[in-house]
Amino acid sequence: MPLLVDGRRVRLPQSAGELVRAHPPLEERARLLRGQSVQQVGPQGLLYVQQRELAVTSPKDGSISILGSDDATTCHIVVLRHTGNGATCLTHCDGTDTKAEVPLIVNSIKSFSDHTQCGRLEVHLVGGFSDDRQLSQKLTHQLLKLNDREENENHFPVIYGIAVNIKTAEIYRASFQDRGPEEQLRAARALAGGPMISIYDAQTEQLQIGPYSWMPFPHVDFWLQQDDKQILENLSTSPLAEPPHFVEHIRSTLLFLKKYPSPMNTLFPGNKALLYKKNEDGLWEKISSPGS
Repeated sequence: MPLLVDGRRVRLPQSAGELVRAHPPLEERARLLRGQSVQQVGPQGLLYVQQRELAVTSPKDGSISILGSDDATTCHIVVLRHTGNGATCLTHCDGTDTKAEVPLIVNSIKSFSDHTQCGRLEVHLVGGFSDDRQLSQKLTHQLLKLNDREENENHFPVIYGIAVNIKTAEIYRASFQDRGPEEQLRAARALAGGPMISIYDAQTEQLQIGPYSWMPFPHVDFWLQQDDKQILENLSTSPLAEPPHFVEHIRSTLLFLKKYPSPMNTLFPGNKALLYKKNEDGLWEKISSPGS
């Protein structure tokens, strides 16, 4: 699959920095996004995507109008969109297994494609900064200065989160108060080492959670006894750049993992998924499990 920028084919491999220098409009578009104010996105019509999750839908979806994710420091949020049918995928990648995740993302869009429809795949990549451990660099090959700010000799990302409007294809800076449903359960799966998964069925317009399984989290009591500094330094990829709620989020997730060391037996009766669907008010509502 060739990579085109403004209709010009890009010769690969080359670093992202070289790519930006060869195509100045990329930097200009990044600066326009940087310059936006952050919009608070409400829960109506929103499908929030957590770390190591992806969701794909199209403008025909009667329940979802916004895909979004945030809290990305060294992580990257990827938006892939088919210009013909408007099918859009948003995913939150942390570099755990990028080689396996890329085909999953592309195939999720291809599943919407009708061979009679013309169009191309547009990709938008947001996240990363010049972190001390150089973890962002491994994901973007030096495409970092566009989302990097320096304060007191420390580096921070400019953009932590984005949303994409499925109907209009607008992408904008965003933050979210509602990260559900089942925020702790989904976060626990990621912290326990779960792989990238698709969480939404656009045909039924249902969010599917699980069934998940994980091994008891190692030394969970030890980590729960540590102070904020230790949690930041040991359980974050970018301790200085995390949002204010990071430590609280990690503690609550660790408590969840301690409470449910074997989730298959306690959270997913009959080994069935938890299903959610948007109600008339645009909010998630739990429905019966499949086959029940």
